[in-house]
Amino acid sequence: MNSMYMSLTNALSKQASLTCKNISPLDSYFKRCQAPKPQFTRIFFQVSKRRKRIVCQVNMSAQSTAGQVIRCKAAVAWEAGKPLVIEEVEVAPPQAMEVRLKILFTSLCHTDVYFWEAKGQTPLFPRIFGHEAGGIVDSVGEGVTHLKPGDHVLPVFTGECGNCRHCKSKESNMCDLLRINTDRGVMLSDGKTRFSINGKPIYHFVGTSTFSEYTVAHVGSVAKINPAAPLDKVCILSCGISTGLGATLNVAKPTKGSTVAIFGLGAVGLAAAEGARIAGASRIIGVDLNPNRFEEAKKFGCTEFVNPKDHNKPVQEVLAEMTDGGVDRSVECTGNINAMISAFECVHDGWGVAVLVGVPNRDDAFKTRPVNFLNERTLKGTFFGNYKPRSDLPSVVEKYMNKELELEKFITHQVAFRDINKAFDYMLAGEGIRCIIRMDA
Repeated sequence: MNSMYMSLTNALSKQASLTCKNISPLDSYFKRCQAPKPQFTRIFFQVSKRRKRIVCQVNMSAQSTAGQVIRCKAAVAWEAGKPLVIEEVEVAPPQAMEVRLKILFTSLCHTDVYFWEAKGQTPLFPRIFGHEAGGIVDSVGEGVTHLKPGDHVLPVFTGECGNCRHCKSKESNMCDLLRINTDRGVMLSDGKTRFSINGKPIYHFVGTSTFSEYTVAHVGSVAKINPAAPLDKVCILSCGISTGLGATLNVAKPTKGSTVAIFGLGAVGLAAAEGARIAGASRIIGVDLNPNRFEEAKKFGCTEFVNPKDHNKPVQEVLAEMTDGGVDRSVECTGNINAMISAFECVHDGWGVAVLVGVPNRDDAFKTRPVNFLNERTLKGTFFGNYKPRSDLPSVVEKYMNKELELEKFITHQVAFRDINKAFDYMLAGEGIRCIIRMDA
């Protein structure tokens, strides 16, 4: 099978005068994991002129691994704050309304680090973290009808059951069944884990656990995407990038030529700036306490920068003076309560809209004068950029495929799966934006 796959790939590559770089690493499907060898029912290639790549989509027989335990490598967090350990784990088959995924690429998000450090609500170990990823459906459980083995997908930390009031509403993406739950370490269907080592359960994280070569997720938390999309790029859309992008495009909704302030120039803030760039904002003002971020932010459309430390007055007053009364839109991406208040108070009266994205401390209180609301300023919050995972993420992927959205500039590091702890080192040191973890390396 491998030889036929390579010969077909090489032949098509030569015919199309394109390289085979970034073809989904299906060879490693056989080599890396002790899984039953899939039976292929159909293989076809697609040439994407737009991205100059060849895509191999494989439809696998549903019987290839269905109902069988798979042994594979996973990065297990045994204790809070301690380096992850690459272990051989057993991954049980998917149950009703679940799918088992072969993860090909994953990335590290601040949320992973936050709960790995046990700063979250309820520390739970041993655990497999990870929630930004791209992969291929391995097998499906009972009742799954819209996904099949071989589909290219993005697992998501939240979900879309399709049946609750939130899912049926065009105004909400906060699914009653699958809304993010950082405390839960088991599957919904039976309250058990799908990971184990020598019979000892290993807990899940936000229903995804993508720091494993195979994982199991609820079908409502898996978005099927265009198979031509490079998974090593679009995998970062599973969380932070979509959150910031959607906060601007779906919630703040700046018009062409408007002025937008972005508070916090981390990954989410830069994605919010990218959204403002796509919307055609004429001025995008980055606000951050770290001046080292300003140069990088220019790549994402930021035209001006403000460091609150450089002024002896509240930053909202600085912004109001810069913009003749206030910005048209602001997006707050830090979770700092003072930044949240500033983001609201810096928007223009009459039409200004402020959107809160960052997660504050539980006991924080938002304090502002009621007259700010009476003067027709609007304050909004957002979750995952108001994207419904299954319905909306495919269209975000298409923005990238159509070259409207630029993802490469978010990816600053890449490491092999065996070196996953380097990704933690980069983030803890404040280096880079997103680090891609290649599961086949």
